[in-house]
Amino acid sequence: MSHDAVRLHGVHVRSTPSVTDLAFVVGHGFTNHVRKPFVSRVLHRLARHGGVVALDFRGHGRSGGRSTVGGDEIHDLAAGVSLARELGYRRVATVGFSMGASIALRHAGLHDDRPDAVAAVSAPSRWWVRDTVAMRRVHWLLEQPHGRLAARALGVRLGPPWRTTPESPLEVVHRITPTPLLIVHGEQDHYFGPAHAVALHRAAGGAAELWLEPGVRHAESSMTPALVDRIATWLDEHTSQHHTDRTEGRR
Repeated sequence: MSHDAVRLHGVHVRSTPSVTDLAFVVGHGFTNHVRKPFVSRVLHRLARHGGVVALDFRGHGRSGGRSTVGGDEIHDLAAGVSLARELGYRRVATVGFSMGASIALRHAGLHDDRPDAVAAVSAPSRWWVRDTVAMRRVHWLLEQPHGRLAARALGVRLGPPWRTTPESPLEVVHRITPTPLLIVHGEQDHYFGPAHAVALHRAAGGAAELWLEPGVRHAESSMTPALVDRIATWLDEHTSQHHTDRTEGRR
């Protein structure tokens, strides 16, 4: 349950290692959910490195509510972080893909209960992107009556348009410091070009690490096992250091 009373459903994938204190809280992309095969493959690959908590965002999959396409979903990711801590994980990293990446960035920049590290994969830097064919299709889904019906056929229950535009990832990414931040973007991303990742990295003030991946397209469906392993290893190393720094800072 999110703090604004939206009932959420998802999965907890226990780690393949017998003992781990690390959890990945994963945020999926628009129109996806945790049971989609390519999403599930990413979750189970991450589970080779730590536990995985993944909730369907509101308006998606088995969760209730209506999608706000990245606005109120920071409450859903916060619920996943809280659940991971309740399950006993000492180190918590958030991993977001596409819409989920924008949510992970906004959550880390705006929420009090921050994760120990963040990975944003295929993130948009700003709203209203229409400079690719793929994003023009997305805006048709969001803005046109027939498009909103088509979105429901795709399994997405859309809420009303934003009354107030939420802060964009570009506006909040600088607030994430000192939490470790990894920005991963495919050089062949056909939704958001790599300039979005470069802009986010620049706005983070040099505190983030940027990976531009040759031959990689967009979000979960483009993830190879090797790339998922690299992301998980980076998060393991950086959550460990960040958790140590925070613990020593409280002494």
